[in-house]
Formats: sequence, C-alpha cells, structure tokens
Amino acid sequence: MSDEGFVFTDGKRERLNLWAISASFLVSLVLMGLKFYVYGLTGSVAILSDALESIINVVASGFAFFSIWLAARSPDASHPYGHGKVEYFSAGFEGALIILAALGIAYQAWPQLWQPRPLPHLERGLLFILGITGVNLLLGFVLVQVGRRTGSLALVADGRHILTDVITSVGVLAGLALVWWTGWLWLDGAVALLVGVNILVTGARLLRESSSGLMDASDPALLEEIAGVLREHRKCVWIDVHRLRARRSGDRVLLDFHLILPRDLSLETAHQEVKELERIFDEHFQGRADVLIHLDPCERPACPVCGFDPCEHRQEPVREQKLWRQDTVTGEAPTDGVTTRGGPGKSGQ
Repeated sequence: MSDEGFVFTDGKRERLNLWAISASFLVSLVLMGLKFYVYGLTGSVAILSDALESIINVVASGFAFFSIWLAARSPDASHPYGHGKVEYFSAGFEGALIILAALGIAYQAWPQLWQPRPLPHLERGLLFILGITGVNLLLGFVLVQVGRRTGSLALVADGRHILTDVITSVGVLAGLALVWWTGWLWLDGAVALLVGVNILVTGARLLRESSSGLMDASDPALLEEIAGVLREHRKCVWIDVHRLRARRSGDRVLLDFHLILPRDLSLETAHQEVKELERIFDEHFQGRADVLIHLDPCERPACPVCGFDPCEHRQEPVREQKLWRQDTVTGEAPTDGVTTRGGPGKSGQ
C-alpha cells in the first residue's frame, strides 16, 4: 500500500483523479499558449521545441482524462476484470506522441544550428519561460503525488511527463541565457536538439512501461509486497503458499495463489481461512484487491516445512520452515529452497 495513512473510498478516489487530470489539462492548455506566444516573440527554436512538447502535454492530459474516467467504471459482463488496463494504453499513447514531438524538434532545430537567425526580445522571453517552468513544476509534483496515493498509472505518467517538461524548460532557460550572454546564436539550435534527445528517451521509457503492463509482465515489487503481507500475518495452519501471481489493472490489484492447509480441516474452517486472507489483502490495498485463493490439502512432502502442531498425519518432523518472499511463493510447492530455522508460525492460531 502506497502512502500509508491515506484511505480513499472508491467514489472519493475517482473524484480526486478526475479533478487532478482536469486541472492538468486546463493548466497545460494555458501554458502551451504562453509558450507559443514566447516563440512568436523571440523566434527561438529552443522555445519552439518546448512549446511542441507542451502540445503533447495537452493531448496526453485529455487522453488520460478519458482513461481515468473509463478505468473508474465497475467491472461488467463484457469486462469482468474491470477497465483499468486502458491506463496502459494512455501511457503508451503519450510515449508515442513524445517520440513524434522529438522528431519534429530535430527537424526545426537543424537549420538553426548551421544558419542561426537573430533572437529578438530574448530577455523578456526568458522571464516568461521562468514563470511557466515554476507553474509546471508545481503541477507535475501534485499529479505524481495524487497518482501514487490513488494508485492511478495515468496520473503518475502525466505528472512525470510534466516534470520532464520542467527539466526541458530548465535546459532551454540555461541554453538561451548562454545565448543572451555570449551572442552565440547557434546554441539555440543545439539546445533544441538536446531537448529532442531528452524527450525521446522519456517517450521510449513510457512505451516500455506501457507494453509491460499490457503484456502482464512480472512486477517484482508488487510480488514482494504481497509476500510481505503473508509473512506479517502468517499462521501455523497456513502450511505453505506457492504459485503466487499478481498484476495491476488501473488502481486495482489482481492476485491469486495456492494455499496449503491441513488435510483434515473442515470445509467451513478452510473457507474461514480464505475469508480472513481476503480481508487482510482488502485492508492492505484499501479495498482495491481482487483475491483468488486455490486450496490444496497437505501431503507428505510438506511435513518438513509444516509448523502445524499437533498433527496426527505427520510423517516427518518439522525441520525448516520456508521464508515467504517473492522467489519462494511464486514457484511450485517446493520442499527445499530458501528457509529460515525455527519458526512454526503464530502458534495457537
């Protein structure tokens, strides 16, 4: 659970996400207009490159608004796992647009590098860009923080992109300040090309993150977080956990695993253990976890790692209990592997 202490109901989380992305869209629209005004004032291709990236901010914020609205819809018959994956499309779409912007910047910057033009009103333009950069810094920081607290990939991606825009603007400011001080006009084109390379890397990173989410790539941090929850609440009746799988879908976490219980446990008692685990994960992920647990009865190979005592079916003494962590709970039901001595779990539970 990120940002402990912040607990949101589904309705409050959705409203906060929509408010944040609406503010992002409106502010980005205004700042984009100001940057194009400054470009018209100075004729700087470095400022134009910054303005072109702002177009991507506006388009990406609009698409992120749609994805957050759609991701907030409850699962239905046609989408039983919900609509959260649309946020990965949003991040990928934004990455693709950033790459296109980088190519456009290179096209505009190349002539200025070899045949530089004068830059009128440069000092006034620098003051405008300085103010715009400060607003963008605040906006990007707020979006990332809200996105982390609500678990919205689209908000975090939009905030990171805006913060990247801040880095871009700082670079533009530094380069143009050097142009103003030295009179080297070719630096305007050089700065624009550096901006293009920087946002090209950002776009490629967003595309990679998007494809990983769409392909359900393994999330080691999430798996270790789940393993930590299991360790914290471990009971001696929970003999072993294996075949853990987990993925994110928007702000929801979908996880499933196999749980080994004593073979003579009644169906009602086993069901109670499952409900307790579901409650634990529901509380940890603030009501955003979908949990599926497959129950396995214990067999002889589990005896050496079983801390359940007394047990009339025990055929071997307990030697070492497995330490539940990512690499042990994601595999098949092993009898060897990473272990910790002594620990029969929370005895008496």
